[in-house]
Amino acid sequence: MSSSRHSIGPLRTRAALAVLSALISLSAAPAQAAWVSRAVDGIMGTRIYVELWAEEEDRARGEQAIDAVMDEMRHIDETMSVYKPTSEVSQVNALAAQQPVKISPELFGLLNTAIEYSRITEGAFDITYASVGYMYDFRARQRPSEQQIQAALPAVNYRHLLLDAASGTVRFSQPGVRIDLGGIAKGYAVDRGIEILQARGFTHALVNAGGDSRVIGDRFGKAWIIGIRHPDHPDQVIIRLPLTNTAFSTSGDYERYFDEDGVRYHHIIDPHTGHSASKVRSATVIAPTATRTDGLSKTAFVLGPEEAMRIYNRLGDVDAVLVTPDGRVLYSKGLEPAPAVPGKRASP
Repeated sequence: MSSSRHSIGPLRTRAALAVLSALISLSAAPAQAAWVSRAVDGIMGTRIYVELWAEEEDRARGEQAIDAVMDEMRHIDETMSVYKPTSEVSQVNALAAQQPVKISPELFGLLNTAIEYSRITEGAFDITYASVGYMYDFRARQRPSEQQIQAALPAVNYRHLLLDAASGTVRFSQPGVRIDLGGIAKGYAVDRGIEILQARGFTHALVNAGGDSRVIGDRFGKAWIIGIRHPDHPDQVIIRLPLTNTAFSTSGDYERYFDEDGVRYHHIIDPHTGHSASKVRSATVIAPTATRTDGLSKTAFVLGPEEAMRIYNRLGDVDAVLVTPDGRVLYSKGLEPAPAVPGKRASP
């Protein structure tokens, strides 16, 4: 993979508590400047973390920039959360089966993007999964019966979303359709956060929302480091990746789940079956934007590692690391180690 895309370096195992804890500085900071950071819990149901580099005279401006990022995150949460009855998405779910619903240009654009990823992933990503998914409650350990799933499944199809650009409206083609942007909205929010920081002149920064992150710049000659956690051991990181100027998302079956009778029920729902998708344990996708990585990281759970890698390798700006149920770690073509040269010793 070209270093101009992701600047991927050597891979090696490293123990760490989480992905965010593996984002560490590898060089001393220049004098008269500092990293400014803040974490806020509870926005979009997760922790939002922002870190940026500010010269000494810009520290106050850096704090104001972080304020603006957090305000944008709250706005997106208020607009797109299915848990807020007053959100635009909740209003769409309540009314769009009966009539066209006028929506904001922001939501219209993100729905268009969601449909694009449904096409790219051959239906593996589908925001209408919520037509079944709303019946799962992982905290309460509740799941729908097979009869309930089969009754709701005909409503799961992204083609039921009918967007009218002229009127700026959306409607559903049949009753029972629901949408949930949880599989792409956090990535979109991360990108909006980065755009805000860039517009204010910051060129070295990280924005993180749960499993979705994006970095701009480097850490003064050294890359940002991400760690991909072991699916079964949160205190272990199985892979370490150095990155600059890119986004990455990790989805796992260990995020929101419960186990029952030897079966894991988790939040990544297969839109074809209405059941939790289980063809991989973890998927990390690397691409230029967090909207893209968020929208593509669930694909492998639904299609399986081979079919998902076919899609990732076909896209010119995407790389991926997958952990299979039997513990194998698979890489897209851009991350595969270079073949050994016969007769040449490997570097120590």
